[in-house]
Amino acid sequence: MPVYTDKVLDHFMNPRNVGSIPDADGIGKVGNPTCGDMMDFYIKVKDNRLDDVKFKTFGCGAAIAVSSMVSEMAMGKTLEEAKAITREQVAQELGGLPDNKMHCSNLGAEALHAAIEDYEQKQAAAQQGGLACQCPFCNEFFKDVPEVCTSCGAKLRFCDECGQPIPHGQEACPTCAEKAQA
Repeated sequence: MPVYTDKVLDHFMNPRNVGSIPDADGIGKVGNPTCGDMMDFYIKVKDNRLDDVKFKTFGCGAAIAVSSMVSEMAMGKTLEEAKAITREQVAQELGGLPDNKMHCSNLGAEALHAAIEDYEQKQAAAQQGGLACQCPFCNEFFKDVPEVCTSCGAKLRFCDECGQPIPHGQEACPTCAEKAQA
């Protein structure tokens, strides 16, 4: 049985920044099919800094503790500083992890980096002619607003206020929070 530090146990029992960001600027999803750990990171960027970081993790106590620690380490950092966070730094901040749990610290850093990469790709695409909308189900971007997502096949309806897609069954627009028309 692995021996965890008090800091690992604290972040597992009292994780920080749990949840999602409905209008996230970037989303990173990673997983390890061998151990079953799955991590989703959500970021909001303001003035090239991580203004908000949230996560949802399905996995062992070490995976949850790592996600919590990564979210704390990344909050307020510039994108470049956050991209420089390594698995070794995460493990060190937690006071160490057992060797068989080090892959968790790698997943945490990877999920954060994937969210930043997603944000940067969206920014680059927007600068190359703009994008009209994003599917709320699979996060695919489109230049034109389709009735059906060409990537996942979901039927889309659109906010009268901002024109962004609204998932069926959801009353408020995830982009501008206006109440959806039936």
